[in-house]
Amino acid sequence: MADSLSSYPQGGLAVVFGASGGIGAALLAELTDAGNFGAVMGLSRRIDGIDLTDEASIVTAANRISQTGLPLRLVIVATGLLHEGALQPEKTWRQLDPQALATSFAVNAIGPALLAKHLLPLLPRQGKSVFAALSAKVGSIGDNRLGGWYGYRAAKAALNQLMHTAAIELARTRPEAICVTLHPGTVATPLSAPFGNPNHPPLAPLAAAQRLLTVLDQATSADTGLLLDHSGVPLPW
Repeated sequence: MADSLSSYPQGGLAVVFGASGGIGAALLAELTDAGNFGAVMGLSRRIDGIDLTDEASIVTAANRISQTGLPLRLVIVATGLLHEGALQPEKTWRQLDPQALATSFAVNAIGPALLAKHLLPLLPRQGKSVFAALSAKVGSIGDNRLGGWYGYRAAKAALNQLMHTAAIELARTRPEAICVTLHPGTVATPLSAPFGNPNHPPLAPLAAAQRLLTVLDQATSADTGLLLDHSGVPLPW
């Protein structure tokens, strides 16, 4: 993996949010082992108390990142909420619940947007840098042929729009920077475990992390604003 991260200027900082989750932990391990960055930082609610539903917590994280003194070259937001307790993917509109919808949007869309608000200004004005948030193929409106999963679909669609809009603004001051959303595929994590398909075995977190990092390494400023799958192919909105 070290050779496949050569597109980033040497000596920068890489940060993974959600680093205690399945994909996040694998991303953190791969970035650390690669040795291409001056430092690699992993942050999570479970370990560091970083709460994406609390902007003050995000400001604390941004200050911690800024205090390293290293140019921020890579941010990956590997967070997401599909199910938790009574919050489950809806099979019908009869199951729509305002609080569940608000929670899904808070974690899946608003939190990453607030991270962008406070971290995009820290990206260097020159040289490649990347801000990437994990989205999902089910957030594609054009690809939606099955219905269901109202809240998760809508929140990820909102995330895609928020990041696309941020990418446009980012390009005005940092033309080499990249802001994208990523579909990691179905990965063997607690998030996707209840919804596995025996005909399509999930990717191991390490394999998923390697694919995503390869996509980001190969990405250029021409890809900014896109929703990319784990093979680097743009997905429809």
